[in-house]
Order: sequence, then C-alpha cells, then structure tokens
Amino acid sequence: MSTVLSDTKCTLGEGAFWHPLRGTFFWFDILGKRLYEMTAEGQRDWAFDECHSAAGWLSESALMVASETGLYRLDLDTGARERIVALEADDPVTRSNDGRADPQGGFWIGTMGFGLETGKGAIYRYYRGEVRKLYPGISIPNAICFAPDGQSACFTDTVQGVIQRVRLDAQGWPTGAPEPFIDLRAEGLKPDGAVIDAEGRLWNAQWGASRVAVYGTDGAFLQAFAFPASQISCPCMGGADLSTLYATSAAVGLPDEDAAGRTFCLPVAAKGVAEPQVIL
Repeated sequence: MSTVLSDTKCTLGEGAFWHPLRGTFFWFDILGKRLYEMTAEGQRDWAFDECHSAAGWLSESALMVASETGLYRLDLDTGARERIVALEADDPVTRSNDGRADPQGGFWIGTMGFGLETGKGAIYRYYRGEVRKLYPGISIPNAICFAPDGQSACFTDTVQGVIQRVRLDAQGWPTGAPEPFIDLRAEGLKPDGAVIDAEGRLWNAQWGASRVAVYGTDGAFLQAFAFPASQISCPCMGGADLSTLYATSAAVGLPDEDAAGRTFCLPVAAKGVAEPQVIL
C-alpha cells in the first residue's frame, strides 16, 4: 500500500525525479509554479514567476529545468535561474509539460497549450547546445522515457491513447518512424508520465485511473499499483536502492477529492535506473 510522501496539494503535480547525487526526490506543481524537494530533513521548495514542469540534473547543486519559455540552469543553493535556451518563448499559448534526460546526456521536453488546444504542442530534444523539434502537432505530450541501453525512447500524446516507441542512434537522435508500443484505447486509459526500470519494463501513470501500470518489454500488461488519488500524473524510481516508486498527482478539477494533488511513495520489487546527467 502506498504512503503519502507529501501532504502538499499540487494543482498539477508533475516531473517526478530522483537526484542520484543528492539522494533526494524532486517534483513540480506546474500550475502552482513551484519546485519541491523532499530530503531526509524535510521538504523545501522554490517559487517561480512562470510554469515549470520537468528537470534533469547538471551537478549536485544544479538542475536543468523546463519552463513555459525555455530551458534554464537552476542553482539549488541560491535559487538563481539562468536561461540555457529559449523554448517557444514567443508563444504565450503554450507551456512545457513532461520531460526527462536521456542516456546520451540529452533532454527531451514536450510542450502543450495552457487550454489543451489540439495539436498546439510538440516534443523537442536538447543535446549539447542544440534544440531540435522532433514531433510537432502534439496535444498533451507525456510518457517520455528511455530504455536502459539508450537504444529506444517512448512517448505519447495522451489524447491519442497510444504509447509510441522509436529507435535511437548512438547520439540519441530518433532514427526511423515511431511505432505503436502500448495501445490503451480499448481500455479507455489515458497515458501520462512514464519511466522504464532496469529490466526494461515501462511504468505508466494513467490519468483518471488511480494507478501506475507496468508493461513488459513486449508491451504486454504485467500489473498495476493503486493510489488513493485518481489523477496520478508522473512516476519515478528512487530511494537508496532505486526500489521505491514515487508518484505525483493533480488536484485540478477535483475540489472534493482529499488525496488529489498529494505525492506518494511505495516500495516495489523492482529496481530503477539512475537518472543520467544532462550535458550542456
């Protein structure tokens, strides 16, 4: 059974992320414009003047964070934020959403409309100073995650209900067209954030279904872990042995659900992969 890691009610919890050097858990409230860190001593946070959604680690004391206007270097000691590169900064309609570092040292990030505008977003990749648009016409980008060997990536447009998989070259760029990997349309499930464990199994938060579901390397359903919040949004594997499942949730649209927006953890019989360093 899961336990509540944080009682903070996030309007839109996202970006679950375990920092392998700090040994701490980070997550965002996108619409609340905050970043949170849970340490052995307790919870701390950083407030922003715009929406932030995802992060990768640069060093023990610095993160790359994605916002509605760009990718930034955030100094965790001082709170100073320095822009690395702009990202749809001239489009007030869009913001960042799901994102994750890849094994080659790059960072994938999705954008979407504040009002869930159809096809307004895209998925980009940052790699050693270059930002390249990979997939345009995305409505709600999610499930960005990578095989442990770095040879494939997964992603989804939540409204489509299908998690796609694409091969990657040695530098981590997609090669060939994405192919359907996990089709959730028949079950009416909405794929949100995802992570892949050390055995190559994909763990997917499913919006509105109160769960994180696990799928094998062939895309077959294996099991699901229930949570008390219905809008589970993003999982990650963390803890000292990377065998704790963390999950964020969202309170938006659910004023009467007590667990909505809280953040949870659960020990599991699986092991994650340490988040790779983003290389500037």
